[in-house]
Amino acid sequence: MTTRLALPDLEKDTRHGGLTFAVALGGGGARGISHIQVIEALDELGIRPVAISGSSIGAIMGAGMAAGMAGRDIRDYTLQTVGERGMLLNRLWSLGPASMRDKLGGFRFGQFNLELILDAFLPPQVPRDFRDLAVPMKISATDYYGQAEVVLEQGDLRTAISASAAIPGLFMPVRVNGRIMIDGGVFNPVPYEHLMELADVVIAVDVVGVPEGDGTHPPSRIDSLFGASQLTMQASIALKLKLRPPQIFLRPAVNRFRVLDFFRAREILDESADVKDELKRAVDALHTMADG
Repeated sequence: MTTRLALPDLEKDTRHGGLTFAVALGGGGARGISHIQVIEALDELGIRPVAISGSSIGAIMGAGMAAGMAGRDIRDYTLQTVGERGMLLNRLWSLGPASMRDKLGGFRFGQFNLELILDAFLPPQVPRDFRDLAVPMKISATDYYGQAEVVLEQGDLRTAISASAAIPGLFMPVRVNGRIMIDGGVFNPVPYEHLMELADVVIAVDVVGVPEGDGTHPPSRIDSLFGASQLTMQASIALKLKLRPPQIFLRPAVNRFRVLDFFRAREILDESADVKDELKRAVDALHTMADG
């Protein structure tokens, strides 16, 4: 994990030592289950973010948080649904052939209708519209033909989440406001910059991960495709960090997990447990700097 600390100008909030907080949760497929550790740590610190941003799996986890769900509730719901292989497969099977049909038109082999899947998997606490969230949220998606990031923050929340999490080649693109959208992580894996003017402290969480191995054995075809995507996204993140880093930047230990390892949710949570204490130490350090 990497932690960056910088003392910003303060907007007084006496509940949290004079600091206001915003949280950016990044994309990374199943590795994003580790976001739960960050949400739980904030709950334990008594911190309620003034704004949340999310990309891909970060949009899904962030929506639960923005809806007012506690980290413990998000953990329980995740383990009860995608965390059990049998439950996960049964839910997907129950959707039937419709899950392989695209609102944009017809059957596509190997691609799934994520809007339909998320409707079956999202917790009921997540509302249908942005305006019903307890905390303002910004969701990043990628306009495929516009070649640009699009920040969604009003209208149909679940469509926005689906667009942000539509991994190319796995899920069908999603139409938003007449435009074709794909995974937000393509253009912005950790969309923290959209929060920098909204809070004293921005916490950014990177779960993109990097390819792991002994350096001598070539990856499989699938691993090489996802690994190349990881390298591209990490290059983007590295550039952003040079230009303007957030006050706290976290990388949970999730490299060994693959993008679709959702049924390994318990392992992911166990592996990333240390990030909770690291976040608490970083927040304490900022409070100390502010008091000094």
